[in-house]
Amino acid sequence: MSNDSPLKAILVVFIVALVCSIMVSVAAVSLRPYQLAHQIFNRAEHIVKLADLMPANTDTLSKKDLMDIFLQLDARVIDIDTGRFEKNLNPLTFDQRKAAASLGHYVTIPAEYDVAHLGRRSQFATIYLVWDGEQIKRIIFPIHGQGMWSTIYGYIALQADLNTIAAVTFYEQGETPGLGTQIQLPGWQSKWQGRQLWDGTGELRFRIATERVVPESMAARYEVDGLSGATVTASGVTNLMHYWFGEHGFQPFLRYLSETPPIRANN
Repeated sequence: MSNDSPLKAILVVFIVALVCSIMVSVAAVSLRPYQLAHQIFNRAEHIVKLADLMPANTDTLSKKDLMDIFLQLDARVIDIDTGRFEKNLNPLTFDQRKAAASLGHYVTIPAEYDVAHLGRRSQFATIYLVWDGEQIKRIIFPIHGQGMWSTIYGYIALQADLNTIAAVTFYEQGETPGLGTQIQLPGWQSKWQGRQLWDGTGELRFRIATERVVPESMAARYEVDGLSGATVTASGVTNLMHYWFGEHGFQPFLRYLSETPPIRANN
């Protein structure tokens, strides 16, 4: 075949493309375990911090020490609809995100409840009970919802009264850099501490304000400072909180928990 043949040029391009695609596929497959491990460590670090279990004067831990602490947490799977613990699923291996995309494992969210614009969610969720002796100190819940450009994923810890926010973190988002991404700033997240979800009448009052919260105002107990230039993202965060702590979210579980306090598991 002549070097000037168009057929030979096409053949060379095809071979090069084939080799490159094989190399990319091999790299993707070989790197997948490392990527998954990184995701696990990243989430474990967020959860350990929310649990307030980081050793004093320590900002970072070795991966072994981090996982040792994480594995001591009382992780349990709950059925979101019934509010009961689900004993047939392993909380260490259950993947809520995959379940939300798997036929038979997800629940379609009725339009009147879908303020977080999710469409559907997993029937189950993994929560973390943090104990102080035989008493619950905190409970950590997974939360997610639609922001301006992306689905925002995070965790929130409630104090033992099941109403007061102990801490929050958002570990994954694709919002506008410098604007919506403010939700990941530690300074802004710290403003959630001590805020409450419900008022004395049982109304879910928590929200992200449109501007700075006046500390002396009646609403200050339930509001967090707004995000400058990121109104849509802020509304998305308010909406996801209202979904997950509403009747179609974790409210049935919180009712069950207040009526039937769990017993500490033996790790």
